[in-house]
Amino acid sequence: MFGRMQKVTSKQLFKSLTQLFLLRNSRTVTSKMSFQYPNAYRDEAVVDDYHGNKIPDPYSWLEDPDSEKTQAFVNAQNQLTLPYLERCEVRDLFKERMTELYDYPKYSCPFKRGSRYFHFYNTGLQNQSVMYVQESLEAEPTVFLDPNTFSEDGTVALQGYAFSEDGEYLAYGTSASGSDWVEMHFLQVEGAVALKDKLERVKFSCMSWTHDGKGLFYNSYPMQEGKSDGTETSTNLHQKLYFHVLGTPQSQDCLCAEFSDHPKWMSGVEVSDDGRYVLLSIREGCDPVNRLWYCDLQTTPQGITGLLPWVKLIDNFDAEYEYVTNEGTVFTFKTNLEAPRYRLININFAQPAQANWKELIPQHDKDVIVFATCTYSSLLFVCFLHDVKNVLKMYRLSSGEELRTFALDVGSVVGFTGRKRDSEIFYYFTSFLSPAVIYHCDLTKEPLHPHVFREVTVKGFDPSDYQTTQVFYPSKDGTEIPMFIVHKKGLKLDGSHPAFLYGYGGFNISITPSYSVSRLIFVRHMGGVLAVANIRGGGEYGETWHKAGMLANKQNCFTDFQCAAEYLIKEGYSSPSKLTINGGSNGGLLVAACVNQRPELFGCAVAQVGVMDMLKFHKFTIGHAWTTDFGCCDVKEQFDWLIKYSPLHNIHVPEGEGVQYPSVLLLTGDHDDRVVPLHSLKYIATLQHVVGRWVGQSNPLFIHVDTKSGHGAGKPTSKVIQEVADTYAFIARCLNISWVK
Repeated sequence: MFGRMQKVTSKQLFKSLTQLFLLRNSRTVTSKMSFQYPNAYRDEAVVDDYHGNKIPDPYSWLEDPDSEKTQAFVNAQNQLTLPYLERCEVRDLFKERMTELYDYPKYSCPFKRGSRYFHFYNTGLQNQSVMYVQESLEAEPTVFLDPNTFSEDGTVALQGYAFSEDGEYLAYGTSASGSDWVEMHFLQVEGAVALKDKLERVKFSCMSWTHDGKGLFYNSYPMQEGKSDGTETSTNLHQKLYFHVLGTPQSQDCLCAEFSDHPKWMSGVEVSDDGRYVLLSIREGCDPVNRLWYCDLQTTPQGITGLLPWVKLIDNFDAEYEYVTNEGTVFTFKTNLEAPRYRLININFAQPAQANWKELIPQHDKDVIVFATCTYSSLLFVCFLHDVKNVLKMYRLSSGEELRTFALDVGSVVGFTGRKRDSEIFYYFTSFLSPAVIYHCDLTKEPLHPHVFREVTVKGFDPSDYQTTQVFYPSKDGTEIPMFIVHKKGLKLDGSHPAFLYGYGGFNISITPSYSVSRLIFVRHMGGVLAVANIRGGGEYGETWHKAGMLANKQNCFTDFQCAAEYLIKEGYSSPSKLTINGGSNGGLLVAACVNQRPELFGCAVAQVGVMDMLKFHKFTIGHAWTTDFGCCDVKEQFDWLIKYSPLHNIHVPEGEGVQYPSVLLLTGDHDDRVVPLHSLKYIATLQHVVGRWVGQSNPLFIHVDTKSGHGAGKPTSKVIQEVADTYAFIARCLNISWVK
């Protein structure tokens, strides 16, 4: 009856389990519903108590990424989503066009280390960019370090690097499948000779060499039970600072700083420009505040042999202090102390009392200081953000005197290289319509004359056919919110165009103009409108703007974004049925919260690696660091904020005739150990249960969980192209958008 027994492979067994999961947990719903979703098991017995509030968590079992049930759920969801994407007519067209237009040369700013110049270069479609070396700017570049050799599929990426002061050694990190975990390796630069040194358990680490080239500082976490490959959810605590001596095993590395009483503290060091001091910056979360300790290496004549004798210059979390440079004991810092848009101050370590601190460059009335760098002849280059557009200026370090402004178009400075010991600088400019212009300036020549060192254009795309406009629209409370809008010239504002609205709004991060091939394909071949809203919570206008969208004010982010959509509709750029919203990470939270609050306002929503469970995010990996922006449910007042907008806890059947949830696509990766996949899994399970079973819901509610993929950093080009092809194909099919040749 049963026939001969056959050997069953693990793959076949997993497939059978998935099919069983689908059969047991799917049920036919007699309705107008277009899709039959896996009806995942609900554990109604799981109810958490938050300050007397009973909150069910029926999908808590999805928090275990290794369980058979979770893996079967993921597989079932992918089996539902992928065939839908594959049937999207635009998918292959978009992928083909993306492959064609993305195949343009990509360069970084050159930088000098020792006597050599280095830069990164990607021929166009290489999975990872390659580091090249030149003996002079006129010499032919040769390959120095090729991350494409780290793995066959390009999923092992370069994650951080640091050259020794003389340029003779390189330390570099590698990360696999997009995980935040890093393995550090070392090269002798002459001949690119690999050294035996290897450092493990590295995460969120600094890399800073002492000037004698004997070793470098780095951060790692203690060993813990279970795996550490990026698929785990365990909390990252007790980060420590070590010093590694080149040529010795990691087991002999010196512990230089630890914070046993403060497990959430994270640190990083920077060796001063003159090599004498080590500056230790300590942070507890993601707020722009830090403690600042330092060590004079002249007080350690025997070398670094253990915990350093730190001097606690600033020992509170009242403000941020970012090292710029020093002349002897006089140190220059960028700070937001009494300056929400930042200023530069001098602190003399010989007279460290705050009463002796001196202002070098004051806070500007409106512009935000983004970065400051000291170069040859003590020239200070300062980049400002003026209404979300970068401005580059030069000052004299000794006096703070402004010397000149460097002309820039509407866009962003995304790269700057040049140090005190170098007599030249490079800076990299980009915009919505220009991929890259790299400038070079010789600081020894008067007058200074920056010239175009390298300009990149994209064949097959003429930027003169398009226009970028910045508008300021009112939010609900009257605050003027900036937004960039990109579209074809001569666009008729009749509400007929598909629009792609992007936002982030958090962690003091500014969303400045950037070049995106995929978004321009949407504008060119789908007749679309691209809109980027600079909502509160970001850093576009300094810490005041940030604080207006965090903690108790987080709702402002969602309201600002919804008002951006309303503006696009009111002004005739688009209509609700043609409008897609998109965001990732904190921006994924933004998208999901807005879908819950205003489902009638959008036709489609794509949320990438989003934070969805606002009551439990702090319990997984590095989530505890985000409490500075979100708050924490352990505090009653903060629970009251979070429960009002937490995407997972505010899903409901829409009210109003003809209103349903927009088409939803969640994207996450199985190795995302920043925002772990459980957020998206629990959200989609709840969304499909509450809304997907409702007779009025005909729009799809999908998720795609990518394999060997993380939060986004280091993602190979092949995966980038496939993901955007899937994303825009989903949008095109759901919104019935035709491809324009």
